[in-house]
Amino acid sequence: MSDANVRIPEEAKDRLAAIAAAEGLSLRAYLARLAETMKTPAERAEQAEQARAALKKWNGYAPTTAEQQDLDGELDRRLAQAVAR
Repeated sequence: MSDANVRIPEEAKDRLAAIAAAEGLSLRAYLARLAETMKTPAERAEQAEQARAALKKWNGYAPTTAEQQDLDGELDRRLAQAVAR
């Protein structure tokens, strides 16, 4: 496997290195592990679609796009309230 150079602010590198060290990893190993565990937007969308299909199969719940947007808005509102506390 070849290495790549990534330019980030020094503060970000230092923070990531501290996190890696606290977990007993080199920065290189920590970033490789992080990349393996993160999902791409397409992977997240696919997982969400699978979850919606499983939920519909399990209990018939199939919200419309408008209902999903309303629920997302309510969740965003509640998260903003929780963060503000």
